[in-house]
Amino acid sequence: MSRRLIAALGLALLASPQAASAQANKPAPAKPAATPGTAAANTPGETYSQSHLALAREVMLSSGIARSFDSVLPSFAEQIRKQAVTRPELAKDLDEVLASLQPEMELQKQRMIGIAARTYATKFSETELKEIATFFRSPAGKHYVEAQPQLLDEMVQEMQDWTQDVSEYVMVRVRAEMGKRGHQMQ
Repeated sequence: MSRRLIAALGLALLASPQAASAQANKPAPAKPAATPGTAAANTPGETYSQSHLALAREVMLSSGIARSFDSVLPSFAEQIRKQAVTRPELAKDLDEVLASLQPEMELQKQRMIGIAARTYATKFSETELKEIATFFRSPAGKHYVEAQPQLLDEMVQEMQDWTQDVSEYVMVRVRAEMGKRGHQMQ
């Protein structure tokens, strides 16, 4: 996952636990069903039916997206530990404090899951979410989710290699074309 995404997710997760708890327990007012085959409109303050949000949550969780949230909070704890390295006498208390914050951090993760589910609900109708959920429940969908981390790792490596190759290719081509115009580039 990119550092920007981790930072953005981290900022979202750092809101107060009380707000997370209140938001997580707040029922969503009913929304008229979206027309099948069309994405729900994303208007400020729009709400979705409980079934629409439940499907959006299921799709988001079953797609493997929530795995990325799992890595954010431990990375914060690790960063805090690294900052405290200059004061080793804090290690025991710091570990205890971080452990005691786990329930609050879980609330923050659940808050982010709720935000992600609402984001899914803005992009997909309830009918579309049912179809997507069916896919993720299928053997092929489950295999897709299991393979996703390796696929992403391999694609990132391939993108890095491809970027390097294309960069070199473009530079060779630019030098050749500039040479045709009487300019020598190093």
